[in-house]
Amino acid sequence: MQISRSEQKRRIKEIEKLVSELVALPPQVLGQAPVPEELREMLLETAKLQGSVKQRQVKYLTKLVQEHPLEDLYALVGRHRGKTLSAQKQLHTLEFYRDALVNEALEKQRICRQNNEEWGESWASDTLIDLKNHLPEIDELTLSRLSYLFSRTRNPRYSREIFRYLRAVQELQQRSSRRPEEA
Repeated sequence: MQISRSEQKRRIKEIEKLVSELVALPPQVLGQAPVPEELREMLLETAKLQGSVKQRQVKYLTKLVQEHPLEDLYALVGRHRGKTLSAQKQLHTLEFYRDALVNEALEKQRICRQNNEEWGESWASDTLIDLKNHLPEIDELTLSRLSYLFSRTRNPRYSREIFRYLRAVQELQQRSSRRPEEA
């Protein structure tokens, strides 16, 4: 699945927000960041800067941080600054999958019309395969049916239902992953 330039820019902005939150953390907390020592030192130095100099440094650090696993950094920020940044990232991921699924359905419908082929609710989708890797609990038939209905009617209700379904599955997955820790 190819990511559009707009989506790439949105993802970089999310990482930039993460770096801004990291820089705002107290030095003793930032010392626990799961990044190489030199990057940790740069984060500590950036915290002391102000104005446009700090903004430029945050953009530079964004490029460096992209090369490292981000989940641990989101967890660190979440423990000390709240979970909103992580929740926002998850929301954007679901929106991306919904849009990709709907666009793929529209393209599939166009190709089938062009070739005078029949197209049904249980169509094969590359996005669904990728989504199944991200959220294994999804029902592929439900999502292919909803995206098929959206492409046929262009009713935004189906797009919203796709998003609600994805969010419900994600919340269920998060709840089930938290239970063993609590026990």
